[in-house]
Amino acid sequence: MNTRRSFIKNSSLLMGAVGAGTASAIAAPAKLSPLKTSKKTVYLWSDTSVNNGTDTAKRPRLDFIIPETTSNKKRAAIIVCPGGGYGGLAPHEGLPFAELFALKGIVSAVLYYRVSPNRYPAPYADAVRAMRLVRSQADSLNIDPEKIGIIGFSAGGHLSATVATQPDLYKDPEDNLAAKISARPNKVMLGYPVISFEEYAHGGSVKNLLGDNPSPEMLRQLSNHKQVTKENPPAFLFHTADDDVVPVQNSFFFAEACVRNKIPTALHIYPNGKHGVGLALTNQSLNGWSDILMKWLEDWQSA
Repeated sequence: MNTRRSFIKNSSLLMGAVGAGTASAIAAPAKLSPLKTSKKTVYLWSDTSVNNGTDTAKRPRLDFIIPETTSNKKRAAIIVCPGGGYGGLAPHEGLPFAELFALKGIVSAVLYYRVSPNRYPAPYADAVRAMRLVRSQADSLNIDPEKIGIIGFSAGGHLSATVATQPDLYKDPEDNLAAKISARPNKVMLGYPVISFEEYAHGGSVKNLLGDNPSPEMLRQLSNHKQVTKENPPAFLFHTADDDVVPVQNSFFFAEACVRNKIPTALHIYPNGKHGVGLALTNQSLNGWSDILMKWLEDWQSA
């Protein structure tokens, strides 16, 4: 039995017992004391860029939530990539997570990236540009340039995983930071992510990103578990075993590749739950998953 099949088999045997036990032991997310925050929008591309498109409301941007602080200590930052099958952006997978991170003193920003009818490399170009912009503004944001993470959900998870595994796959001619600043995140967090564009692929994401007839080479290139190397950042994954939109095997593939490359990896599988649950605040069996995430991020918190 090869390594991948062995990993999936063993994980499948464990996930029901571990997931059920974890769910019953975790309380709902604790209420957090509000911090004063400020907000700002940073557009990814210059005013005259063709990357902005014709709809000003959909111009690629980062919407920041910045916790106020009197400390000189450098903070962490996290970019949030909502899902939506590369055809839209789900609101419940954006701002609520940025607010959660901000409550713990982490500078956060929701990435509004291009989706269909824009094809690859548009979303990817937006995401790597966003990473470079945040890192380039580390001093003004009072953040540590070595503590910049990315979190994504569903197709946003695919985008996040692509940036984490392949930060130099494509360099947009208008990205003046590409030759100077790394786009690789220091941590990657994936909620029920699309990972594979081959086996167990989410067809809608593939079509929206690559069109009707993508080449086998491109499908393999964007199957991110096949692109994990020892340079990959530490990874956190959350999925439900009965996800009928994006099969849980996607998370298995990525976690197995990370473990094989000795990347610190946390994989949390719950027995039940529909796709796209977000924070899952109304689901008693899932609403503790964000507490586990924040525990994993404990060393990045400053509040």
